Amino acid sequence: MAGDKIRILGIDPGLRITGFGVIDKIGSNLTYVSSGSVKTFEGELPSRLKLILDNLSEVITQYKPEHAAIEQVFVNINPQSTLLLGQARGAAICAAVMNDLIVAEYTALQIKQAVVGNGHAKKDQVQEMVTRLLNLAGSPSADAADALACAICHAHGGMGLGKIATTGYRMKRGRLV
Repeated sequence: MAGDKIRILGIDPGLRITGFGVIDKIGSNLTYVSSGSVKTFEGELPSRLKLILDNLSEVITQYKPEHAAIEQVFVNINPQSTLLLGQARGAAICAAVMNDLIVAEYTALQIKQAVVGNGHAKKDQVQEMVTRLLNLAGSPSADAADALACAICHAHGGMGLGKIATTGYRMKRGRLV
């Protein structure tokens, strides 16, 4: 139904900083609930992954979202960095599925297209549009803004279907271009 409230957790995975953002969708209206980040600058990989898992589980317990939207990993020049990012992303997905959330995955291009209208938008453009779309008094941190953008993308993209149009794009190095 158009009037039902759906709470969405957006996640911008990262091994050093994982951003999160929680929004409510009621009909076509989006409302900001919370955002922040999980920082794991020091320690061995297993303890850093546990910190991501535990902290996102706490966010889920506190805000009780029904859906989670997470950015897909893209392949970059450094395979080691891509592998570490994938592990952080896996910890974030585990937090969501352990708490019975519906999980949708979106590429960076899909997220930017849904929020800014340009799949190749810069980070500051995403931050500005997130601030405008959610009527925020100030700009969230870059990681929190990316997570909120992911949640907005999910809200605009079919609620769990993960089907934002990709016709006309091609894959290059694991990314839609």
